[in-house]
Amino acid sequence: MAPGCLLFPFCIFCCMISSIRGVFLEPDQNVSLPVGWKYVERVSPKDQILLTFALKQQNIDKLKEKLEQLSNPASSQYGKYLSLDQLSRMIQPSKKTLQAVWAWLGNLGVQDCSMVQTLDFLNCFTSSSTAEKLLAGSKFNRYTNGHQTLIRSLAKYRVPDELAEHIDFVGGMHRFPSQKTVISKAWKVGQHRKANVHLGVTPAVVRKRYNLTASDVGSHGNNSQAVAQFLEQYFHQLDLVEFMQLFGRGFGHHTEVDHIIGRQGGIKAGLEASLDVEYIMSTGANISTWVFSNTGRHQSQEPFLDWITLLSNMSSIPWVHTISYGDDEDSLSVAYLRRINNEFMKAGVRGLSLLFASGDDGAGCREVRKGKNTFRPSFPASSPYVTTVGGTSFKNPFQITMEVTDSISGGGFSNVFKMPDYQAAAVKSYLRKTKSLPPDTYYNAGGRAYPDVAALSDNYWVVTNLIPIPWVCGTSASTPVFGGILALINDNRFQRGLPALGFVNPLIYKIQENGTSGAFFDVTTGCHYGCLDEKTKGKGFCASPSWDPVTGWGTPNYPELLRVLLAGRDGHP
Repeated sequence: MAPGCLLFPFCIFCCMISSIRGVFLEPDQNVSLPVGWKYVERVSPKDQILLTFALKQQNIDKLKEKLEQLSNPASSQYGKYLSLDQLSRMIQPSKKTLQAVWAWLGNLGVQDCSMVQTLDFLNCFTSSSTAEKLLAGSKFNRYTNGHQTLIRSLAKYRVPDELAEHIDFVGGMHRFPSQKTVISKAWKVGQHRKANVHLGVTPAVVRKRYNLTASDVGSHGNNSQAVAQFLEQYFHQLDLVEFMQLFGRGFGHHTEVDHIIGRQGGIKAGLEASLDVEYIMSTGANISTWVFSNTGRHQSQEPFLDWITLLSNMSSIPWVHTISYGDDEDSLSVAYLRRINNEFMKAGVRGLSLLFASGDDGAGCREVRKGKNTFRPSFPASSPYVTTVGGTSFKNPFQITMEVTDSISGGGFSNVFKMPDYQAAAVKSYLRKTKSLPPDTYYNAGGRAYPDVAALSDNYWVVTNLIPIPWVCGTSASTPVFGGILALINDNRFQRGLPALGFVNPLIYKIQENGTSGAFFDVTTGCHYGCLDEKTKGKGFCASPSWDPVTGWGTPNYPELLRVLLAGRDGHP
């Protein structure tokens, strides 16, 4: 046999090894096509792709330590927040990382790139053929859900071995936007009603239940609050004007959003967007309000990731942000979850309060294998560095009475993030004292537990497309309400020369664990949904005295919550 024939099979083997070299940055990312989406076509080689490279950050341990100091009322560093420049100097990638990534991109001619101020996100436009060379294994196609078209790869990608230590993940590849919806329900109302009746939740009902008076409105020039919208949801200013004419007569308020970041379009207003704007502005009344409209400027963009990168690129930004958005935690890669968690810490050291809806699926449910289910936590609700808001209903839906759990209120325990120290005592007490817990195989008792707090989430009135819509439901309602209350408290703090609340969880758990603050109306009745199987029979967790994984510490009693959050570091006014 000729020597060349002996070498030929070996050469094929070498080529095969070379072709599969590289590291999967997100090996556990769900790359299946979500329900409701379908394949349209393969993209052409020249079609432009927008990729977001999450570059490895430095000093994450120091970032975590700094946030703990800044948010701990017992620390001498409490409230001494960092500027964006100071944050950037702490966490920006190393020169080695920046040089390695730029050289890799440059070798394939990728030059149309921009970096955020903290240098840890790099957005690049390139052709699909180049993107598939950069990210081995990727294959870009167009997909549609009937009203939106996206470019995604359902094949997992790899980066060269020498790049893996420099990049956390690449955005614009796999993740589809979560298709969260807000619903309105209506039922026949009997003719015979008791006194103090209300036909659905309005700003007047919210303010009365949580003890807000007509004088509880903002007045400080440095105060601000924001909502973020992702799913091609838009609000209309005329809806806000009509909403305030109908429901805002008893208190001072604004009828215009002060700043819109991103594209604000669409012929029709979205119910979710209208709900968010109308209730943060009627609870956090008379406070400057921003709307982040991140609907995806490009078919390969991830709107939530776009919002995250904006936070790293703006030196002037609202103090309170409420976001009604979430994904199943298990549908996202651990690399992505951990990096987004770092982004929440970055927001916290700058003094921002991030509030996320706990979701509308109760404890959730996932079939692990045939005959075996577990509860399904939601992210970002499960992050230890955000304030998660659950939902409640009035016990009597036609009276302003005590609240019970809303059965859809999301809550449970993370399977990725461990329980933070600030909540350990409260959560362990719940697990120890509660007699009727679900089977322990359904949840991770050592994980971050949520929600932290709650507010009404049932039977709201919303104006959208100039039409008043009754009985809108979901934690998308409770979240802007609670966010507006924190913004009002910030207003009072600023008037007294105090810093913004920032990451408020450690302070909330500290004041509540004493059991004497009265800052929350404790919700002790009701359960939320779980798995519909023989072991749990559709029931998840149940409310109890003090903290619970359905309504957290309960709903706000504004005057008392204001008093304790204006208190000094020693916990006394």
